[in-house]
Amino acid sequence: MAIPHDTNETPYLLPPNSEDWEGRGVPDFIYGKEELMAGGIQWPRNVLGTPASLPHSRFDAALCSAWQQRMELGLFRYRLGELQTQTLPGAVGFVAQLNVERGVQRRRPQNIRSVRQAFDPEQFNFNKIQPGEVLFRLHREPLLPDALQQEDILVMINVSPLEWGHVLLVPEPTYGLPQRLLPGALRAGVEAVLLSSHPGFRVGFNSLGGLASVNHLHLHGYYLAHRLPVEGAPSEPLDPAGHLHLLQALPAPGFLFYTSGPGPDLESLITRVCRATDYLIDHDIAHNLFVTRGAPPGKTSPSSALTGIRVILWARKSSFGIKEGEAFNVALCELAGHLPVKTSLDFSSLTEAAALSLIQACLLSPAQAEEVQAALVALVTQEEQ
Repeated sequence: MAIPHDTNETPYLLPPNSEDWEGRGVPDFIYGKEELMAGGIQWPRNVLGTPASLPHSRFDAALCSAWQQRMELGLFRYRLGELQTQTLPGAVGFVAQLNVERGVQRRRPQNIRSVRQAFDPEQFNFNKIQPGEVLFRLHREPLLPDALQQEDILVMINVSPLEWGHVLLVPEPTYGLPQRLLPGALRAGVEAVLLSSHPGFRVGFNSLGGLASVNHLHLHGYYLAHRLPVEGAPSEPLDPAGHLHLLQALPAPGFLFYTSGPGPDLESLITRVCRATDYLIDHDIAHNLFVTRGAPPGKTSPSSALTGIRVILWARKSSFGIKEGEAFNVALCELAGHLPVKTSLDFSSLTEAAALSLIQACLLSPAQAEEVQAALVALVTQEEQ
Protein backbone atom coordinates (compact mmCIF):
# COMPACT_ATOMS: atom_id res chain seq x y z
CA MET A 1 0.00 0.00 0.00
CA ALA A 2 1.37 3.43 -0.94
CA ILE A 3 0.37 6.66 0.72
CA PRO A 4 -0.68 9.27 -1.87
CA HIS A 5 1.64 12.10 -2.86
CA ASP A 6 1.39 14.99 -0.44
CA THR A 7 3.15 18.35 -0.24
CA ASN A 8 3.70 18.31 3.54
CA GLU A 9 5.93 16.22 5.79
CA THR A 10 3.23 14.34 7.72
CA PRO A 11 2.94 11.21 5.52
CA TYR A 12 6.61 10.40 6.14
CA LEU A 13 6.27 10.32 9.94
CA LEU A 14 5.47 7.12 11.83
CA PRO A 15 2.16 6.85 13.70
CA PRO A 16 2.38 7.23 17.50
CA ASN A 17 1.65 3.55 18.20
CA SER A 18 4.57 1.29 17.18
CA GLU A 19 2.13 -1.59 16.67
CA ASP A 20 0.84 0.28 13.61
CA TRP A 21 4.25 0.66 11.93
CA GLU A 22 4.40 -2.67 10.13
CA GLY A 23 0.99 -2.43 8.49
CA ARG A 24 1.33 1.24 7.61
CA GLY A 25 2.82 0.78 4.15
CA VAL A 26 5.61 2.83 2.62
CA PRO A 27 4.74 6.42 1.64
CA ASP A 28 5.67 7.60 -1.83
CA PHE A 29 7.82 10.66 -2.43
CA ILE A 30 6.90 11.51 -6.01
CA TYR A 31 8.95 14.20 -7.73
CA GLY A 32 8.85 15.96 -11.07
CA LYS A 33 11.44 17.44 -13.37
CA GLU A 34 10.89 20.94 -12.01
CA GLU A 35 12.23 19.83 -8.60
CA LEU A 36 15.62 18.79 -9.98
CA MET A 37 17.69 21.88 -9.19
CA ALA A 38 20.67 22.00 -11.53
CA GLY A 39 21.90 25.49 -10.65
CA GLY A 40 21.55 28.16 -8.02
CA ILE A 41 22.68 26.02 -5.08
CA GLN A 42 25.80 27.50 -3.49
CA TRP A 43 27.56 27.49 -0.14
CA PRO A 44 26.44 30.38 2.10
CA ARG A 45 29.08 32.19 4.10
CA ASN A 46 28.05 30.50 7.33
CA VAL A 47 26.74 26.98 6.79
CA LEU A 48 27.70 25.26 10.04
CA GLY A 49 25.01 23.23 11.76
CA THR A 50 22.47 20.59 10.79
CA PRO A 51 20.45 20.79 7.57
CA ALA A 52 17.61 22.25 9.64
CA SER A 53 19.51 25.54 9.68
CA LEU A 54 19.33 25.93 5.88
CA PRO A 55 16.40 26.44 3.49
CA HIS A 56 14.71 23.14 2.70
CA SER A 57 13.57 21.73 -0.58
CA ARG A 58 10.53 19.46 -0.36
CA PHE A 59 12.90 16.49 -0.50
CA ASP A 60 15.03 17.85 2.36
CA ALA A 61 11.95 18.54 4.48
CA ALA A 62 10.64 15.00 4.01
CA LEU A 63 13.98 13.32 4.64
CA CYS A 64 15.05 15.46 7.59
CA SER A 65 11.75 15.39 9.46
CA ALA A 66 11.34 11.63 9.05
CA TRP A 67 14.99 10.94 9.91
CA GLN A 68 14.84 13.13 13.02
CA GLN A 69 11.69 11.37 14.20
CA ARG A 70 13.37 7.96 13.86
CA MET A 71 16.29 9.27 15.89
CA GLU A 72 13.94 10.46 18.65
CA LEU A 73 12.16 7.09 18.60
CA GLY A 74 15.43 5.23 19.18
CA LEU A 75 15.54 3.29 15.91
CA PHE A 76 19.27 3.94 15.49
CA ARG A 77 22.08 2.07 17.24
CA TYR A 78 23.12 5.30 18.92
CA ARG A 79 21.94 8.88 19.23
CA LEU A 80 23.94 11.12 16.94
CA GLY A 81 24.76 14.45 18.52
CA GLU A 82 26.74 17.30 17.03
CA LEU A 83 30.04 15.81 15.90
CA GLN A 84 33.33 17.42 16.84
CA THR A 85 34.79 18.61 13.52
CA GLN A 86 38.06 20.10 12.36
CA THR A 87 39.69 20.97 9.04
CA LEU A 88 43.17 19.49 9.07
CA PRO A 89 45.94 22.02 8.37
CA GLY A 90 47.49 21.53 4.95
CA ALA A 91 46.89 21.80 1.23
CA VAL A 92 44.14 19.20 0.96
CA GLY A 93 41.53 20.58 3.36
CA PHE A 94 40.48 17.28 4.94
CA VAL A 95 37.32 17.55 7.05
CA ALA A 96 37.82 15.25 10.06
CA GLN A 97 34.97 14.31 12.41
CA LEU A 98 35.03 12.35 15.64
CA ASN A 99 32.40 9.58 15.55
CA VAL A 100 33.28 7.14 18.31
CA GLU A 101 29.86 5.49 18.44
CA ARG A 102 29.94 4.45 14.78
CA GLY A 103 33.37 2.89 15.23
CA VAL A 104 32.14 0.84 18.20
CA GLN A 105 28.50 0.03 17.49
CA ARG A 106 28.13 -0.42 13.73
CA ARG A 107 27.19 -3.87 12.45
CA ARG A 108 30.16 -6.08 11.68
CA PRO A 109 30.84 -6.38 7.94
CA GLN A 110 29.75 -9.54 6.17
CA ASN A 111 32.26 -12.21 5.24
CA ILE A 112 33.07 -11.00 1.73
CA ARG A 113 35.96 -12.36 -0.30
CA SER A 114 35.30 -11.17 -3.84
CA VAL A 115 34.20 -8.02 -5.64
CA ARG A 116 31.87 -10.29 -7.65
CA GLN A 117 30.36 -12.23 -4.75
CA ALA A 118 26.75 -13.36 -5.23
CA PHE A 119 23.90 -12.16 -3.01
CA ASP A 120 23.33 -14.48 -0.05
CA PRO A 121 19.79 -14.33 1.41
CA GLU A 122 21.03 -15.98 4.63
CA GLN A 123 23.30 -13.02 5.41
CA PHE A 124 21.93 -9.74 6.75
CA ASN A 125 20.15 -7.82 3.99
CA PHE A 126 17.58 -5.05 3.66
CA ASN A 127 14.66 -7.48 3.69
CA LYS A 128 15.50 -8.03 7.38
CA ILE A 129 15.32 -4.46 8.68
CA GLN A 130 12.98 -3.38 11.46
CA PRO A 131 9.58 -1.76 10.81
CA GLY A 132 9.90 2.00 10.71
CA GLU A 133 13.44 2.13 9.24
CA VAL A 134 12.10 2.98 5.76
CA LEU A 135 11.35 6.70 5.38
CA PHE A 136 9.73 6.70 1.95
CA ARG A 137 9.83 5.37 -1.58
CA LEU A 138 11.63 7.71 -3.99
CA HIS A 139 9.59 7.67 -7.17
CA ARG A 140 9.93 9.79 -10.28
CA GLU A 141 6.78 11.18 -11.85
CA PRO A 142 5.60 8.85 -14.64
CA LEU A 143 6.93 9.71 -18.08
CA LEU A 144 9.35 12.36 -16.86
CA PRO A 145 10.75 13.86 -20.10
CA ASP A 146 14.31 13.18 -21.27
CA ALA A 147 14.85 10.12 -19.10
CA LEU A 148 14.17 6.43 -18.97
CA GLN A 149 11.64 5.24 -16.43
CA GLN A 150 13.28 4.45 -13.10
CA GLU A 151 12.50 1.66 -10.69
CA ASP A 152 11.38 2.71 -7.24
CA ILE A 153 14.07 3.28 -4.62
CA LEU A 154 13.50 2.85 -0.89
CA VAL A 155 15.07 5.55 1.28
CA MET A 156 15.84 4.09 4.72
CA ILE A 157 17.88 5.13 7.72
CA ASN A 158 21.43 3.90 8.19
CA VAL A 159 21.14 2.70 11.78
CA SER A 160 24.84 3.50 12.34
CA PRO A 161 24.93 7.04 10.93
CA LEU A 162 28.20 8.74 10.06
CA GLU A 163 26.54 12.16 9.85
CA TRP A 164 23.19 13.90 10.12
CA GLY A 165 20.53 12.57 7.73
CA HIS A 166 22.55 9.47 6.78
CA VAL A 167 20.28 7.29 4.66
CA LEU A 168 20.54 4.33 2.30
CA LEU A 169 19.04 4.31 -1.20
CA VAL A 170 17.97 0.74 -1.91
CA PRO A 171 16.33 -0.59 -5.11
CA GLU A 172 13.47 -3.03 -4.43
CA PRO A 173 15.06 -5.27 -1.75
CA THR A 174 13.16 -8.43 -2.67
CA TYR A 175 15.08 -8.61 -5.96
CA GLY A 176 18.16 -9.69 -3.99
CA LEU A 177 20.58 -7.60 -6.04
CA PRO A 178 24.29 -7.90 -5.12
CA GLN A 179 26.38 -4.80 -4.48
CA ARG A 180 27.02 -3.99 -8.14
CA LEU A 181 26.11 -0.50 -9.36
CA LEU A 182 23.17 -0.42 -11.77
CA PRO A 183 21.95 2.52 -13.90
CA GLY A 184 18.63 2.91 -12.07
CA ALA A 185 20.32 3.09 -8.67
CA LEU A 186 22.91 5.61 -9.87
CA ARG A 187 20.23 7.74 -11.53
CA ALA A 188 18.28 7.84 -8.27
CA GLY A 189 21.43 8.86 -6.40
CA VAL A 190 22.24 11.71 -8.78
CA GLU A 191 18.64 12.91 -8.79
CA ALA A 192 18.54 12.82 -4.98
CA VAL A 193 21.45 15.28 -4.98
CA LEU A 194 19.57 17.43 -7.51
CA LEU A 195 16.44 17.30 -5.32
CA SER A 196 18.27 18.73 -2.32
CA SER A 197 18.76 22.46 -1.85
CA HIS A 198 21.61 21.76 0.61
CA PRO A 199 25.02 22.00 -1.13
CA GLY A 200 26.40 19.42 1.28
CA PHE A 201 24.00 16.57 0.53
CA ARG A 202 26.14 13.88 -1.09
CA VAL A 203 25.57 10.35 -2.34
CA GLY A 204 28.11 7.55 -2.67
CA PHE A 205 28.70 3.89 -3.42
CA ASN A 206 31.18 1.36 -2.03
CA SER A 207 31.79 -1.82 -4.00
CA LEU A 208 32.53 -5.15 -2.40
CA GLY A 209 36.21 -4.93 -1.53
CA GLY A 210 35.74 -1.16 -1.35
CA LEU A 211 34.41 -1.48 2.22
CA ALA A 212 30.77 -2.19 1.42
CA SER A 213 29.68 -4.04 4.56
CA VAL A 214 26.42 -5.46 3.13
CA ASN A 215 26.23 -7.36 -0.16
CA HIS A 216 22.81 -6.00 -1.14
CA LEU A 217 22.65 -3.15 -3.65
CA HIS A 218 22.58 0.22 -1.89
CA LEU A 219 23.97 3.73 -2.04
CA HIS A 220 24.64 6.11 0.85
CA GLY A 221 23.30 9.65 1.16
CA TYR A 222 24.11 12.14 3.91
CA TYR A 223 24.48 15.82 4.78
CA LEU A 224 27.84 17.39 5.59
CA ALA A 225 27.93 21.15 6.19
CA HIS A 226 31.44 21.56 4.78
CA ARG A 227 33.05 21.93 1.40
CA LEU A 228 35.13 18.96 0.29
CA PRO A 229 38.28 18.94 -1.87
CA VAL A 230 36.65 17.03 -4.74
CA GLU A 231 34.05 19.76 -5.39
CA GLY A 232 36.53 22.02 -7.14
CA ALA A 233 39.65 19.94 -7.66
CA PRO A 234 41.25 20.63 -11.07
CA SER A 235 41.22 17.94 -13.74
CA GLU A 236 42.46 17.16 -17.21
CA PRO A 237 40.51 15.50 -20.05
CA LEU A 238 41.37 11.92 -20.97
CA ASP A 239 39.36 11.68 -24.20
CA PRO A 240 38.92 14.08 -27.14
CA ALA A 241 35.27 14.85 -26.35
CA GLY A 242 35.97 15.61 -22.69
CA HIS A 243 33.56 13.02 -21.30
CA LEU A 244 36.15 11.54 -18.94
CA HIS A 245 38.56 13.56 -16.84
CA LEU A 246 41.29 12.71 -14.37
CA LEU A 247 41.30 14.38 -10.96
CA GLN A 248 44.98 14.55 -10.11
CA ALA A 249 44.71 16.52 -6.88
CA LEU A 250 45.00 15.00 -3.43
CA PRO A 251 43.70 13.10 -1.55
CA ALA A 252 43.60 10.53 -4.38
CA PRO A 253 43.49 10.59 -8.19
CA GLY A 254 40.08 9.66 -9.53
CA PHE A 255 38.01 9.60 -12.70
CA LEU A 256 35.65 12.56 -13.04
CA PHE A 257 32.32 12.51 -14.88
CA TYR A 258 30.31 15.74 -14.99
CA THR A 259 26.82 16.84 -15.96
CA SER A 260 25.23 20.27 -15.79
CA GLY A 261 21.84 18.81 -14.90
CA PRO A 262 18.93 16.55 -15.86
CA GLY A 263 18.26 15.52 -19.44
CA PRO A 264 20.10 13.54 -22.12
CA ASP A 265 23.50 14.61 -20.77
CA LEU A 266 22.68 13.04 -17.40
CA GLU A 267 21.54 9.82 -19.07
CA SER A 268 24.81 9.67 -21.02
CA LEU A 269 26.79 10.18 -17.81
CA ILE A 270 24.94 7.32 -16.11
CA THR A 271 25.72 5.03 -19.05
CA ARG A 272 29.42 5.95 -19.01
CA VAL A 273 29.79 5.54 -15.26
CA CYS A 274 28.07 2.14 -15.22
CA ARG A 275 30.17 0.91 -18.13
CA ALA A 276 33.23 1.89 -16.13
CA THR A 277 32.04 0.14 -12.95
CA ASP A 278 31.05 -2.93 -14.99
CA TYR A 279 34.61 -3.09 -16.29
CA LEU A 280 35.98 -2.86 -12.76
CA ILE A 281 33.63 -5.57 -11.49
CA ASP A 282 34.44 -7.86 -14.41
CA HIS A 283 38.15 -7.46 -13.65
CA ASP A 284 37.66 -7.92 -9.90
CA ILE A 285 38.78 -4.37 -9.08
CA ALA A 286 37.28 -2.72 -6.00
CA HIS A 287 36.02 0.84 -6.32
CA ASN A 288 34.28 3.75 -4.61
CA LEU A 289 32.07 6.44 -6.09
CA PHE A 290 31.01 9.88 -4.87
CA VAL A 291 28.27 12.19 -6.18
CA THR A 292 28.41 15.87 -5.22
CA ARG A 293 27.51 19.28 -6.52
CA GLY A 294 30.67 20.76 -7.96
CA ALA A 295 32.50 22.80 -10.55
CA PRO A 296 32.85 21.80 -14.20
CA PRO A 297 36.05 19.96 -15.20
CA GLY A 298 39.20 21.91 -15.95
CA LYS A 299 41.27 24.48 -14.11
CA THR A 300 39.05 25.01 -11.10
CA SER A 301 39.73 25.88 -7.47
CA PRO A 302 38.37 24.75 -4.09
CA SER A 303 36.07 27.79 -3.97
CA SER A 304 34.66 27.36 -7.49
CA ALA A 305 30.91 27.73 -7.99
CA LEU A 306 28.77 24.60 -7.86
CA THR A 307 27.43 24.63 -11.42
CA GLY A 308 26.55 20.96 -11.86
CA ILE A 309 27.05 17.42 -10.62
CA ARG A 310 30.42 15.73 -10.27
CA VAL A 311 30.60 11.93 -10.13
CA ILE A 312 34.04 10.75 -9.05
CA LEU A 313 35.10 7.11 -9.41
CA TRP A 314 38.15 5.63 -7.69
CA ALA A 315 39.63 2.22 -8.52
CA ARG A 316 41.50 0.84 -5.50
CA LYS A 317 43.00 -2.20 -3.82
CA SER A 318 40.50 -4.65 -2.41
CA SER A 319 40.04 -4.47 1.35
CA PHE A 320 37.65 -6.71 3.25
CA GLY A 321 36.40 -6.04 6.76
CA ILE A 322 37.10 -3.26 9.25
CA LYS A 323 40.76 -2.49 9.85
CA GLU A 324 41.25 -2.38 13.61
CA GLY A 325 43.70 0.12 15.02
CA GLU A 326 43.53 2.61 12.15
CA ALA A 327 42.20 6.13 12.61
CA PHE A 328 39.67 5.62 9.80
CA ASN A 329 38.76 3.15 7.08
CA VAL A 330 39.16 4.25 3.46
CA ALA A 331 35.92 4.26 1.48
CA LEU A 332 33.78 6.79 -0.39
CA CYS A 333 33.85 9.53 2.28
CA GLU A 334 37.57 9.42 2.94
CA LEU A 335 38.57 9.47 -0.73
CA ALA A 336 36.43 12.62 -1.10
CA GLY A 337 38.18 14.29 1.85
CA HIS A 338 35.70 13.54 4.69
CA LEU A 339 37.34 11.57 7.50
CA PRO A 340 35.05 9.97 10.14
CA VAL A 341 37.59 9.20 12.89
CA LYS A 342 37.02 6.42 15.43
CA THR A 343 38.80 7.57 18.60
CA SER A 344 39.49 10.80 20.48
CA LEU A 345 43.22 10.10 20.50
CA ASP A 346 43.37 9.69 16.72
CA PHE A 347 41.18 12.74 16.23
CA SER A 348 43.43 14.97 18.31
CA SER A 349 46.66 13.69 16.75
CA LEU A 350 45.66 13.18 13.10
CA THR A 351 47.70 15.10 10.53
CA GLU A 352 47.29 15.59 6.81
CA ALA A 353 50.40 13.49 6.15
CA ALA A 354 49.06 10.59 8.24
CA ALA A 355 45.67 10.75 6.52
CA LEU A 356 47.28 10.75 3.08
CA SER A 357 49.44 7.78 4.04
CA LEU A 358 46.38 5.73 5.03
CA ILE A 359 44.52 6.65 1.86
CA GLN A 360 47.40 6.11 -0.54
CA ALA A 361 48.06 2.66 0.93
CA CYS A 362 44.65 1.65 -0.47
CA LEU A 363 45.30 2.80 -4.04
CA LEU A 364 46.32 0.67 -7.01
CA SER A 365 49.96 0.49 -8.02
CA PRO A 366 51.00 2.94 -10.77
CA ALA A 367 51.07 0.12 -13.33
CA GLN A 368 47.59 -1.09 -12.37
CA ALA A 369 46.25 2.47 -12.36
CA GLU A 370 47.61 3.09 -15.87
CA GLU A 371 46.01 -0.13 -17.09
CA VAL A 372 42.61 0.85 -15.66
CA GLN A 373 42.89 4.36 -17.09
CA ALA A 374 43.67 3.04 -20.56
CA ALA A 375 40.72 0.66 -20.41
CA LEU A 376 38.24 3.33 -19.30
CA VAL A 377 39.49 5.76 -21.95
CA ALA A 378 39.03 3.04 -24.56
CA LEU A 379 35.45 2.45 -23.36
CA VAL A 380 34.56 6.15 -23.59
CA THR A 381 36.32 6.60 -26.95
CA GLN A 382 34.54 3.58 -28.37
CA GLU A 383 31.20 5.10 -27.35
CA GLU A 384 32.08 8.38 -29.08
CA GLN A 385 32.82 6.76 -32.48
